[in-house]
Amino acid sequence: MTGAQIAAKAATQTTVISRRSKKDSRRETGFALIMWGALAFICLAIAVLLLTIVIDGLPRFSMDLFTNQPSKVNPETSGIQSAILGTLYLMVLTAAFVIPIGIATAIYLEEYADSTKWFNRFIELNIQNLASVPSVVYGLLGLAFIVRGPLSLGPTLLAGGITLTLLVLPVVIIVGREAIRAVPPSISEGALALGATKWQTIWRQVLPGSIAGIATGIILALSRAIGETAPLIVIGAAVSPRFNPDGLGSAFTAMPVQIFAYSKDADPQFLELASATILVLMGLLLLMNSIAIYLRNRFEQKW
Repeated sequence: MTGAQIAAKAATQTTVISRRSKKDSRRETGFALIMWGALAFICLAIAVLLLTIVIDGLPRFSMDLFTNQPSKVNPETSGIQSAILGTLYLMVLTAAFVIPIGIATAIYLEEYADSTKWFNRFIELNIQNLASVPSVVYGLLGLAFIVRGPLSLGPTLLAGGITLTLLVLPVVIIVGREAIRAVPPSISEGALALGATKWQTIWRQVLPGSIAGIATGIILALSRAIGETAPLIVIGAAVSPRFNPDGLGSAFTAMPVQIFAYSKDADPQFLELASATILVLMGLLLLMNSIAIYLRNRFEQKW
């Protein structure tokens, strides 16, 4: 092959590569434009929805909204006091159940469980699957086993707390395991080398090093639980009760349930109440997410 032929072949290959590069570049640009367009559409839809809720809900913001009980017939004096207290009680109960159980399970699976044992692999597989189960399924589970089944607690505050605990527990376990796994092995190895026991190493080294991730995961899991409607409706949460929950065995409602009840009514005043309740719930969610961000920045360690 002569030099001219070699040069011609090289030029041809360069032209083909250049055409492919331009074609790939056009594809990447087109894909980026589609993605940005989809993102812009979603942001616009969310902005319109939030603006509509704010416009409808702000006129109903007053102390009466927080101090009056719900009403099915009188929207002028209706409020959400029982719904706010029911939501707060549910979150306290859910946190009381999910924090010790979730952290203990994460520690066991990450530090003690033998991955070669079939039952440990079975537990891990089920936890991963349960994290993606629709929330209404947990409501059916709570209705069958907690409200009417072996526990027979009825549609009470305790039953609601246990149901929401089952809903968010897999998420807390998965996040807890990831936070524990993020602690460098050298930390544990150094503690063990100095004579600390396995539990002392976990309690004094591993958990303090993973507290930022665990706390963030717990708060975000509770943020999911606070907005759930389907499980509470399925287990029989009260709609528009004119009383506050007075114990674990009391009937209850929550803000998502009350939003559902108000939004079903054709009266525009009840729709305004639903919008105002949504704003209160969004405020609580923003507060919880802000706490999660603060805890992550406050306790996060750079290894």
